[in-house]
Amino acid sequence: MKGGSRPGAPESRPPRSPRVPVNFWLVVEGETAGGKPFKVKASAIKVSRTGATIVIDEEIALGARILLTPPFGGKFEADVNGVWIDESDGRRRIGVKLVSTNGWFARQG
Repeated sequence: MKGGSRPGAPESRPPRSPRVPVNFWLVVEGETAGGKPFKVKASAIKVSRTGATIVIDEEIALGARILLTPPFGGKFEADVNGVWIDESDGRRRIGVKLVSTNGWFARQG
């Protein structure tokens, strides 16, 4: 991945909200690209108000709806809006957009 762009991604636009580098685990639940249910631990490496970049071993389809459970509590529905293998380490990454307009700050419960 060069210059922060994803292979095959449309022309880059400036982010609507800043991306912050992080390093925390979260549980990701959903269906694989093949339709098999999964629940795995993954690592968030960047977050914004309404999204995240996640390193994950499962193959997830673009457009899939998943459920994220971070260590600080709550459950967040998200849509997968990017899927790629990072050239620097060969690991799979997904970009997600949280369903709630309040993003990570949505009220839980």
